[in-house]
Amino acid sequence: MPGRFDGKVVVITGGGAGIGRVYAQRFAAEGASIVIADADPDAGARVVKELAGDGGAAHAVTIDVADEEGAARMAGQATERFGGIDVLINNAGIHLHHAQLPYDRPSLGAWRRVLDVNVIGALNCTVACREALARGGGSVVNQSSMAAYMGGGAYGVSKLALNAMTVSLAGELAPEGIRVNGIAPGLVDSEAAMESMSAEAQERVIAGQAIKRLGRMEDLANMVLFLCSEEASFITGQTFVVDGGFTRKPF
Repeated sequence: MPGRFDGKVVVITGGGAGIGRVYAQRFAAEGASIVIADADPDAGARVVKELAGDGGAAHAVTIDVADEEGAARMAGQATERFGGIDVLINNAGIHLHHAQLPYDRPSLGAWRRVLDVNVIGALNCTVACREALARGGGSVVNQSSMAAYMGGGAYGVSKLALNAMTVSLAGELAPEGIRVNGIAPGLVDSEAAMESMSAEAQERVIAGQAIKRLGRMEDLANMVLFLCSEEASFITGQTFVVDGGFTRKPF
């Protein structure tokens, strides 16, 4: 049976491992050609090899999303290799303990780096891919976090800013047929999350959820593929929380 993304080109930043890798596998399984943009060249190459082994078409490019020239190179290679871009997943980010920074002078440089990658990085990549995405109406998904709604630290601040940018980009790009949405995950079974959180900390998060199980990276992939499909053609400017009901907002 044909996949929802047959003939489509999907660019995934931070696609060399974890959640981004699962996104790449799922899009490829539904017929998409994949561009893995990652700061780690070995990780990107491994995912491309995996996808090729399953019969998929994939290409890796090594970039720092905070660098405008790197983002432009990513968009250029995607267009040159596959003829255009249909989906951009802004998944790359600094997270977990690397982004839990205090409000003090010694931490200001690290704060700037978190904001450069998590916010400006998504902007750089969206701007770089804008022309290619407009070829037939494209979709952008920004990877936020439930931390955006919980306050505290550079990570939550960066993700709240990203949510605001999702709203404004949706209005800016709508005349070009480009939809922009976000996904705000809770705790999921990514390698990085499992390594950085103790079993007790994981249990505390799950206890606060309405659905009492650990989230799965596949749960996120299900939402992202829906948002990028024609099934979501009337949805833009929204950030969807996928956290088992940990964040229950009355608005």
